[in-house]
Amino acid sequence: MNTTLKMPALNVKPNAVRAAKHKILMVDDDPAIRQILLHILEDEGYFVLTAANGVEALALASTTKFDLALLDLNMPVKDGWETFKQLSTKNPQLPIILITARPNQFFPALASGVDALLEKPLDFEKLSNTIHTLLEEPPEARLKRFMGRPPAFRFIPPKPDEPEWKAH
Repeated sequence: MNTTLKMPALNVKPNAVRAAKHKILMVDDDPAIRQILLHILEDEGYFVLTAANGVEALALASTTKFDLALLDLNMPVKDGWETFKQLSTKNPQLPIILITARPNQFFPALASGVDALLEKPLDFEKLSNTIHTLLEEPPEARLKRFMGRPPAFRFIPPKPDEPEWKAH
């Protein structure tokens, strides 16, 4: 079967790239999540390009230099782990935040050199703080984490008072 993926339409505001403080790649297969995060991040002054899956994300990353990537793990076409590996291989200095509703991703994330792991439901204030911290981090710290010598790893579990949180 021959499948053709349609690249996402780029809805870029005039002068948005020049005015933005950083470029962020945001990858999630859920259109509602993409819209919410796009709105939040643009309100904070970031220039954001979105992708619905790993193939779209890698295509965007091949033509645009990003300062940070937000990456959902559970996606069709190319899952988040495979996308993470390819993005990291091409640009080991790119900070990547994994976002997931999957349980038990802490140790794989820690071992892979991921910069941060956020579990759903997202705490947008923690997400914002994590993005800011990673963007201000020296490149040497990112490289150490990627090489398996993490100076810091950020695991941001959901809030205990959220209805989806369950103690195990």
